[in-house]
Amino acid sequence: MGKDSYEEAVEGLKKLLSEKSDLKSVAAAKVEQITAELQTQSSDSKAFDPVDRVKTGYIKFKKEKYDTNPALYGELAKGQSPKYMIFACADSRVCPSHVLDIQPGEAFVVRNVANIVPPYDKTKYAGIGAAIEYATLHLKVENIVVIGHSACGGINALVRLPFDGTSSTDFIEEWISIALPAKAKVKAAHRDAPIPELIGHCEKEAVNVSLANLLTYPFVRDGLVKKTLALKGGYYDFVKGTFELWGLDFSLSPSFAVKDVATILHWNL
Repeated sequence: MGKDSYEEAVEGLKKLLSEKSDLKSVAAAKVEQITAELQTQSSDSKAFDPVDRVKTGYIKFKKEKYDTNPALYGELAKGQSPKYMIFACADSRVCPSHVLDIQPGEAFVVRNVANIVPPYDKTKYAGIGAAIEYATLHLKVENIVVIGHSACGGINALVRLPFDGTSSTDFIEEWISIALPAKAKVKAAHRDAPIPELIGHCEKEAVNVSLANLLTYPFVRDGLVKKTLALKGGYYDFVKGTFELWGLDFSLSPSFAVKDVATILHWNL
């Protein structure tokens, strides 16, 4: 229905309404129906254009950020020296730069499914290992932060999948199986809890598993011993609007296992 036909229909209904007042409710309903149809068609005519979205996004960035702070981008052109390395989930709702207001040059960020840090393995996890090695030895970051979040699809799968061969994915199951120790610990501590509650506990405990896995990297251990590096866990609940941050108390034992993880900060602003 085009604009002209819409306006003609409304005018006709108004005329009818003036002649027969008892049709007021019927006419009002019809006007709402026609308006809804017009809005739907108008919305459909403006289909999402991915190229245009990238273009307009860059233009906005260039005008409002890049052009207004030439000194910052001039310094970034010379190199980077971030204070943080951040592991965050690839989930589109939890971009750490947005959530923590991180500016360019402040953090070396790695994002993957369920914000998992795998154990040291030159063959299976070389990509993650390369990022950690580069961040600690070359960029000399002072903090590594692993951030979990609410409503995580990867942790949902971790809790719900049986991992007995009855279901199969090309990559997902093997990847999230790295966090199976978190699932085992949570289920042992909360045996009768409903699935949604187990998932919530696992979202945090999987962060602790990743912190423990970071200790299997020799350059991470070296930084901790020399006190040039600190490890922290974080949890962002975008449903409640809260963020938690905790530190790592580790033991210099042969296994380099996590000794205790205690919440030290909780923000609900």
